Amino acid sequence: MKLATLKNNARDGQLVVVSRDLSQYSVATGIAPTLQHAIEHWAETAPLLQALYEHLQAGTADAARPFDPAQAMAPLPRAYQWCDASAFLNHGTLMQKAFNLDPIEGAERIPLMYQGAGDDFHGAQDDLRLPSEAQGIDFEGEFVVLVDDVPLGCSAEQAAGHVRLILQVNDVSLRALAPREMLTGFGFLQAKPSSSFAPVAVTPDELGAAWAQGRVQLPLQVARSGEWFGHPHGGEMNFSFGQLIAHAALTRRLGAGTLVGSGTVSNSDRSVGSACIAERRAIEMIEHGSARTGFLRFGERVRMEVIGLDGQSIFGAIDQRVVAAHD
Repeated sequence: MKLATLKNNARDGQLVVVSRDLSQYSVATGIAPTLQHAIEHWAETAPLLQALYEHLQAGTADAARPFDPAQAMAPLPRAYQWCDASAFLNHGTLMQKAFNLDPIEGAERIPLMYQGAGDDFHGAQDDLRLPSEAQGIDFEGEFVVLVDDVPLGCSAEQAAGHVRLILQVNDVSLRALAPREMLTGFGFLQAKPSSSFAPVAVTPDELGAAWAQGRVQLPLQVARSGEWFGHPHGGEMNFSFGQLIAHAALTRRLGAGTLVGSGTVSNSDRSVGSACIAERRAIEMIEHGSARTGFLRFGERVRMEVIGLDGQSIFGAIDQRVVAAHD
């Protein structure tokens, strides 16, 4: 099934069920007011939400309405925990080569992960309001999973069983602020403003055969101001989502509603392009000796979308404009 959260002047919005083709929705009245409530009571809410989804698909749902992604918040507008990894090792390898950095010891065995801010996610068509172009505005296309309660110290196989929904995110980065924060060893803070999510979260079965080995086996289409930027494939992820969840849960429980991200989707085949500007710049440095592609300027647009095996949009599209925070 597909779930979304619509704007209703409340912080957590209104949970709705969306048709497979993203054309219609029904309010989840009497089942769960919000996605956080649904995920905390998944055993009870999931069958009821699935039944509503089937009615919506059959055209028998009461009060079905046209779905407008512009009215969607992030599926989970705020999360108690947002853990983002760097699970595509090609991305890190390119950065190391471009900037002559030493490899991170054990990176091929132990996932890199930081804890980001989950209190203020953006909807798919919300403007990205940021302080300054000089901060190096970048997009990062990623996949994300939403889990229910995960026990401390669980195995990767057990962790995979706690994936309830899959999402797609633009994990916005401010590249000029990142180097100092990385050097401190304390992780990102100012360099990672609020992220933006595609309008719909989906259960793994919605991907069909494209959900395999704990990975989204589909390309992520990325465009910058109407021009193709890349379509890297999610199947090249070096760590599965089960492994990422288990890593996060090594020393603590993960509460229902925790989001775990894949990091920038990146492929070794350079012909597929990139899902972030920093990676393209790194490739330019390797191939030409200097970066040629600039970071985002105010007024530009970012679009991300995943097309399923049936030719339909899986999560809906992120399509948003970058603007000055105080305009």
